[in-house]
Formats: sequence, structure tokens, C-alpha cells
Amino acid sequence: MPRYPLHGLYAITDSSLMPDDATLLHAVCQALQGGANLVQYRDKSTDSVKRLRQARALVELCEQYQVPLLINDDIELAILSGAAGVHLGQSDGNHAQARTQLGPEAIIGITCHDSLTLAQQAVTNNVDYIAFGAFFTSSTKPDASPAPLSILHEARTRFALPIVAIGGISVDNARQVIEAGADMVAVIHSLFTADDISHRAQTFKDQFPTPA
Repeated sequence: MPRYPLHGLYAITDSSLMPDDATLLHAVCQALQGGANLVQYRDKSTDSVKRLRQARALVELCEQYQVPLLINDDIELAILSGAAGVHLGQSDGNHAQARTQLGPEAIIGITCHDSLTLAQQAVTNNVDYIAFGAFFTSSTKPDASPAPLSILHEARTRFALPIVAIGGISVDNARQVIEAGADMVAVIHSLFTADDISHRAQTFKDQFPTPA
């Protein structure tokens, strides 16, 4: 089991919103100060030198707040950077081998879209959380298939893993997915386009009930 609580705000970076190292680190620092409990480094570029440099810098920053950093879709980068784990899409590598490559302490999350069948496969592959979405119109993936809120409740009754909701989540609709069963809300634009990222992170955090 992960040594970190998988609950609350899950901040995901965006290279278009944070085009350089200084902007990236400043934005993530503000999110951490506001209470983000999990951070994912998401950069789809082919600049491996930049990606490794930024991932290592984020690992160091997140460690100061005792918050895990995950790498989007790149197991090798997670290993090289010393990240806490990975988030994998359905087409990103062999899910069954991820645990073997990363070890028992790593945090591994899987995108399950709107499918309980994919979630069951992820659970079978010994992951740490399952992610569903998009629940609302997403700026990052505007063509994503919509997922019904009911899938969060169904997943809650079937699986004993933390559940992440993603896709167009804002401070105005986050409570809907939380009340439907999400343990975490994964947010990009609504968080990192805020004038005050720290305050926006705190606003997301405050919408969650205090863990028992």
C-alpha cells in the first residue's frame, strides 16, 4: 500500500500553461502550499532532457511537502527521476509489468474512462487507484467520452481502491463527483489558470470531508 494518503486534490501539470522550469515550479509550489495531496507531471513533448530535469526538480519540491509526484505515461522517466510512481493510460505500456518495474512501494494509477471492466483489469494488475472521466467538458481532452457520475458510486461499491475523478472539474462541480464517490479530484486548468493557485487549491481541499 502507498505510504501517502490518496485523498483530496490531485494536481496535474500542463506544459502549455507552464512552458518553462520557473513557471512550472512556482505553480506547483503554490498548489502544494494550498493543500494538493498528489501531483502528476504531464508533458507530452519529446524533449527527454527537459522532461528529466523538470521531473527531478518536481520530485525534490514535492518531497519538501511530503507529497508524492507521479509521472504521466512514462515508467522509465519515473525510475530515472526518483518519482513516487506513474499514471498510465490504457495504451501506455504493459500495466501488468508496471508493478514489477517500479516495485511494491510505487504508486500506480490507471485511466479507466467510463468502464468498470477496465477498472477490474486495473485492480487485477495491482494498482493503487483507478481514475474515471471525463465527467465534464475538458479543455485538455475535449473529445473525451463523457462518463456518468453513477460510475463513481458503482466503482465505490465494487472496488476497495481509491477512486479519482477527472475531466473538466472545477470548484463549482467538484462536490458532485466527491458526493458520488470520488476520493480525489484531478485538476489541471481550473487550478493552474487561477490568479491565486494556492487559494484555489485550498478551495478544492475544503470541499472534501475530513478523513475519519
